[in-house]
Parts: sequence; structure tokens; C-alpha cells
Amino acid sequence: MKLNPKFLTHETFGEHYMIGTGITAFNGIVKSNETAAFIIECLKSETTQDEVIDRLLAEYEGACRDTVSRDVEGVIRKLRGIGALEE
Repeated sequence: MKLNPKFLTHETFGEHYMIGTGITAFNGIVKSNETAAFIIECLKSETTQDEVIDRLLAEYEGACRDTVSRDVEGVIRKLRGIGALEE
């Protein structure tokens, strides 16, 4: 899976945004926290959910795998819900 190229990401002053372009069913702005932004960055290239989890665990040493797995699953579910992922 990977991020749909019809969605743009932007960071400004430490704030992370994802924007659906006019050619998507979702035509809004998503403001992300640091964790969600990291997950979205991982999804800019073809990857799997497990690979995203592993990268997040490597980035945040000491994080609980179960918590990270739930967080990644939740973000991916929301991205699928707005059509931001290509499977």
C-alpha cells in the first residue's frame, strides 16, 4: 500500500497537514500529530503495515509494540476511509 498521489502533504512551523486535491472524493485538510505524520511519510513509498510498525519502533526506542500497532492500524484505517491509500 502507499499514499494516494492525489493527496499532498505539507509541514509548516512544526504542524503537519495532508490535503486532498480537487480530484479526490475527500476535499479537506487533515492535521496530523507527529506520529501520524511519520506514518504518512512512510506511506509515500510502497510499504506494508508491518514495515511501518517496524520503522516507528526503530524511530521511538522503548515504544510498546502493541501500542504502536494499534496507532498504525488506526491511522491506516482513517486514511483508507478518506481514499488516501492505494492498495
